Amino acid sequence: MDSPERKIMSVLNGKTVTPPPVWLMRQAGRYLPEYRQTRATAKGFLDLCYTPDKAVEVTMQPIRRFGFDAAILFSDILVIPDAFDRNVKFVEGEGPQLDPIDEDGIDKLIMPDIIQHLKPVLETVTRLRAGLPAETTLLGFCGAPWTIATYMIAGHGTPDQAPARLFAYQHPKAFEKLLSIIADASIEYLVAQIDAGADAVQIFDSWAGILGDHEFDAFAVKPVRRIVDAVRTARPSARIIAFAKGAGYNLKSYRQGTSADAIGLDWSVPLGFAAELQKDGPVQGNLDPLLMVAGGKALDDGIDRILTRLGNGPLIFNLGHGITPQADPDNVTRLIERVRSFRG
Repeated sequence: MDSPERKIMSVLNGKTVTPPPVWLMRQAGRYLPEYRQTRATAKGFLDLCYTPDKAVEVTMQPIRRFGFDAAILFSDILVIPDAFDRNVKFVEGEGPQLDPIDEDGIDKLIMPDIIQHLKPVLETVTRLRAGLPAETTLLGFCGAPWTIATYMIAGHGTPDQAPARLFAYQHPKAFEKLLSIIADASIEYLVAQIDAGADAVQIFDSWAGILGDHEFDAFAVKPVRRIVDAVRTARPSARIIAFAKGAGYNLKSYRQGTSADAIGLDWSVPLGFAAELQKDGPVQGNLDPLLMVAGGKALDDGIDRILTRLGNGPLIFNLGHGITPQADPDNVTRLIERVRSFRG
């Protein structure tokens, strides 16, 4: 049974909570000096993700400092291709790099032992749930198959994911297999996170916004729907947030298409459109992350616009994408105080 004290779970069950609960994507990260100190003790980024002592510590840091309504597991979406032995590494100043996969590689791809490979991450989830305040929601997550596939094909991030789009056009059967096996791994991973103690999970589709209409349905909606349906079959009480960054008007059908309990909104989503989406269920978002750098009146006004349009319906207040390293922690405090002063 969902704990009534966990406000985010109430919203995910369709209720309006006033003031709305708040957490921030990438709330454990480089903008916090305590994170940078812990990060300096790790051999690399994946070492930080796979060492429970360190992953628990960095997950808890923003909870201790700000008292967010949710903690999100500190990890990365690329632990799934890492489980597929794609030689994932994070290069300072360049971002993630991995062995690119081709048609022949996809044909030979087999499901790894996800639970064994990600055992340290699951231990982190268990320890977090035991250590978090009772009222704090614990969120697990994974990357959406399309976004994971873009990295696996190109071997790194690209501005418009042209390598993955071209591959999908030229090798549709191989690409469909790749999305399918990523979805299967993600299902197993999310169910394991829930069993380890996660209250809810979020599916990040960071590159959904570069897809055309047909491709959005085939590559973004259907694989996520497969994950949602399978996780719910395995764990009927599971609550799932789906975040398709840059999806724009396609968000109109995204909730119904994916069957997610809530949909995340990036900062480009007009608030009038967001209010229409909210009529069909909970929304999460959608403050411009750069306002956490700017602060002052610009930040206050941005917060107030969202609360005015969305605060009287089921809302989880968040940024429209991850907080940036340049964000001022004092602006995070300011945001939380302003959101929590909202009375509808």
